[in-house]
Amino acid sequence: MTPTPAPAPVPLSGPRFQAEPAELYREMRREHGSVVPVVLDGDIPAWLVLGYRELHQVTGDPQLFSRDSDLWSQWDRIPDDWPLLPMIGRKQPSILYTVGERHRERAAMISNALEAVAPSELRSQAEKFADELIDAVCAKGETDIIGDYAALLPVRVLATLYGFADEQGPGLVTALNDMINGREGALAGQQHLAASMAQLLADRKETPANDVVSRMLADASGFSDEEIAQDLMVMMAAGHQPTADWIGNSLRLMLTDERFAASLFGGRHSVPEAMNEVLWEDTPTQNVAGRWASRDTQLGGRRVRAGDLLLLGLQGANSDPQVRTDSSALTGGNNAHFSFGHGEHRCPFPAQEVAEVIARTGIEVVLDRLPDIDLAVPAESLARRPSPWLRGLTELPVRFTPVPVL
Repeated sequence: MTPTPAPAPVPLSGPRFQAEPAELYREMRREHGSVVPVVLDGDIPAWLVLGYRELHQVTGDPQLFSRDSDLWSQWDRIPDDWPLLPMIGRKQPSILYTVGERHRERAAMISNALEAVAPSELRSQAEKFADELIDAVCAKGETDIIGDYAALLPVRVLATLYGFADEQGPGLVTALNDMINGREGALAGQQHLAASMAQLLADRKETPANDVVSRMLADASGFSDEEIAQDLMVMMAAGHQPTADWIGNSLRLMLTDERFAASLFGGRHSVPEAMNEVLWEDTPTQNVAGRWASRDTQLGGRRVRAGDLLLLGLQGANSDPQVRTDSSALTGGNNAHFSFGHGEHRCPFPAQEVAEVIARTGIEVVLDRLPDIDLAVPAESLARRPSPWLRGLTELPVRFTPVPVL
């Protein structure tokens, strides 16, 4: 009897990540199980971990599944212009690729710098920029809530907290989007962000202020300017686009699902429920790179070799039928999702709070200022960005009764 050939690895690209990722993850799980062989640009092999328990194991064992990218067995096949280098970089002096005690010290430095931001100041800044963005469109009666609002708000708030001048915000938005999408312009976007951070660091060394960058420079842990600049880039990238997509995905849910219709007419009570459901069902950060096996091991019935790259399938794990047995939507207080990661490399709690305040404030300002907002196009026509990493809308056209500026 001829043996049945193993299913071919799945390309981690293509329109299905844009149009129907939930069904794609279900197919992957049926054909391959909880750990899926995939190929990246250039036919580079990797594993995509879709199982909830398997992802918990990978993120909870930093010795076996390390963040040290020097372990990768594929570096000799990676060209200098590989478009995924901003997402899967060579070892660099940032918190992403630091392990052990030094990683814990860096996480503490970032947490302390963000914890010093007063919640009232953060919300005030978010409301200020949100109102400015709404003022620019509120008299028109229609807008694209993604391009004119959600894609601009988080970076403007974060840039102010870090110490950037307001006029630098648009350039940072473009650079971040190019870098995160992992296509043409990715390396140029990374270079723009790096140059901006280096200049801000030099300015704050000369003239300290009450901002995140100055507090990181004043930390007594002894990190170099390059290390701090790298961490600032990580914080900006991780804090902007996923938060913008959190706003967009939550507003899409509230505008298309009758369970949330009441909140569009003067109420805020269901905003946190919609935001939490998005983190389970439509999380902005779908897949993350990554971890590297430090030795041969078994995971989900797969033989993982030392030096193999494992990609964290956050959305796949969130919808794992082994833990979501009833397939019901989660709009309550269940926060056991992977949308902020897990283990010592998860998103620091103060950073999660910053993202949540920006996203919730952004949504509430829209509902307050544009109370009769409605979709301007059929819901089925809404399109997503073609990225396997982040899931967000390309646009969200809406209409509303024109209102005066504040």
